[in-house]
Amino acid sequence: MTLGRLREREGVQANATIRIPKDGIGLVSGQPFAAAVVRELDGGRRTIDRPAPTDQDHILIAIQRVPPRAAAKDATSIYGSCEPTRDGTGRTYFDREIAQVMGHLAAGWLERPEREREERTDLLIRMLDLRPGMIVADIGAGSGYFTRRMSPPIEPGGSVFATDIQPEMLEYLQTSLALEGIKNVVPILGRVDDTGLAEDSVDLILLVDVYHEFDHPWEMARSMHRALRPDGRVALVEYRAGDDSVPIKPLHTMTEAQAKLEFEAAGFEMVESMVDGLPWQRLMIFQPRPDIAMKPTRSSAD
Repeated sequence: MTLGRLREREGVQANATIRIPKDGIGLVSGQPFAAAVVRELDGGRRTIDRPAPTDQDHILIAIQRVPPRAAAKDATSIYGSCEPTRDGTGRTYFDREIAQVMGHLAAGWLERPEREREERTDLLIRMLDLRPGMIVADIGAGSGYFTRRMSPPIEPGGSVFATDIQPEMLEYLQTSLALEGIKNVVPILGRVDDTGLAEDSVDLILLVDVYHEFDHPWEMARSMHRALRPDGRVALVEYRAGDDSVPIKPLHTMTEAQAKLEFEAAGFEMVESMVDGLPWQRLMIFQPRPDIAMKPTRSSAD
């Protein structure tokens, strides 16, 4: 829970977990803020401006539990539920519990200096077969680690759409792009059920260690299907499940069989699956199945 931040971006921003008793009120003490940034469930953002108090050092915020609304009973629902594990959401898709999303405060881990050595990200970029003039998308771009590395091989004439549902990640990305002088990247604020990409707009979609966190994997896969140009590809990269040499929490890994099952359900076919020297991950290439013409699909919020 982000309480707010000073307009001058000074002071301390903290995240805290508090227990709110049933039918009770939880109290949080924090610094006065000049603007509250409200993150919505669909990935959108609203900003509420207010003058920062000048006569006090702290504010006290009262939070009251809102009883959840009962979910509609739908026998045809593609999502299920389970008891949430430590790293999970309690939401399931094809019997796989969806993992919690890595927040923007973990951007430093994505940019760690040893990442190239640990994951051979340089090798992964070469495996993507990027060429000048391609239009590519980095879904769940995060800090932009792969966005920045895909930019040079597609020059001249190529572009990268970098999408993420966290505005803070896009702010981080835009800062790093400016520092490196990269000009062929278009940041896009997506939603949990839509990539934000236009129909027939990209040649390649890259997802690195992010698909397993999608809250709406079916809708996101349909959105990707719609966004691909003819002969377009999806490059799905996930940590290998069941491999003892992979030092990643199990819920943040995937098997090849599970990935194949879920993408086939959305109208794709797997055309290649590679490890080829990647220490921890597997690269899986999917294309739309030629026998299935998926109609453009958008959420009811459109």
